[in-house]
Amino acid sequence: MTIDKNARYRTSHEYARRDGASIVTGISDHAQDSLGDIVFVELPAVGKALRQGEAFGVVESVKAASDLYMPMSGTITEVNAALQGDPALINKDPYGAGWMIKFTPSNASEWDGLLDAAAYEKEAGKE
Repeated sequence: MTIDKNARYRTSHEYARRDGASIVTGISDHAQDSLGDIVFVELPAVGKALRQGEAFGVVESVKAASDLYMPMSGTITEVNAALQGDPALINKDPYGAGWMIKFTPSNASEWDGLLDAAAYEKEAGKE
């Protein structure tokens, strides 16, 4: 299992990584591996404001469909349009080309409530 040491995580396997004033979010390597081949992803509209824990989209694989949850509250500033034509980017490079959304956080203190890489690795290893 590959971990992005610079990211924070939700127990539902979404990651959050700081990128200047924005947060980049997608699903962890563990999550994409568990899902199998990803065939579709539904992402929110730019400008949509969401609360921490609220569903921002759906990822579908050959095995299952899963909701995607906001790691922090914020407003969507960008979605990865490349995923519409090639959702398998999530399988190939979940922390790079397979990112899903970027957002501006509205409550920066929520970062502190997310799991750091070591805690997430421990949590994901229990499954």
